[in-house]
Amino acid sequence: MRRRDFIKGIVGSATVGPLAVRAQQPERVRHVGVLMNLAATDAEGQARLAAFLQGLQEYGWAVGRNMRIDIRWTAGNADDIRKYAAELVALTPDVILVSGGTALGPMLQVTRSVPVVFTQTFDPVSSGFVASLARPGGNATGFTGFESNMGAKWLELLKEIEPRVERAAVLRDPASPQGLGQLGSIQTAAHSTGIDVLAQSMCGTPTRSSATSQLSCAVA
Repeated sequence: MRRRDFIKGIVGSATVGPLAVRAQQPERVRHVGVLMNLAATDAEGQARLAAFLQGLQEYGWAVGRNMRIDIRWTAGNADDIRKYAAELVALTPDVILVSGGTALGPMLQVTRSVPVVFTQTFDPVSSGFVASLARPGGNATGFTGFESNMGAKWLELLKEIEPRVERAAVLRDPASPQGLGQLGSIQTAAHSTGIDVLAQSMCGTPTRSSATSQLSCAVA
């Protein structure tokens, strides 16, 4: 064998060998945390989780092959939400899915570094979860089916349907921080439409707002 052919054979073996070893290495397992605001026995919660896993599988992600998933069910309990949010972050996942706006705030209080994807979240901009819909910034992004400006549209639509309307009542939950942006939107519409608004909190104390007064809701 000529020396040149011998050297080519050595180089070829040195090249093929590491490639074969790399090809046999197992695929990296990604770690996903899931924080659900429903109970584990809740049919809707199970349906959401099943849809999530199916979607991941369609993109080539499967539990036990290239993905590990840790799920925490809170049933909407505030103490459990805080506890499980911290617990999931301590597991150092690659990403955390948060289902439900009530669970998103506590999660973002625990981490501002782990990527968080949220669903079922009311007006994440007014709630301070993201900077804007176009550019969320921070470590959170996700999906919302509602934003606060829709409150103004409701009042405008009411005036369009019945132009003679002069007074409207608003029933809101004062414990919900998301409702503040919606209430402010209704306030703006009250000014522009000339409708007097009676804001009634679920705590039971109503306050009146007109087109020229501050729209608010007193908490009993």
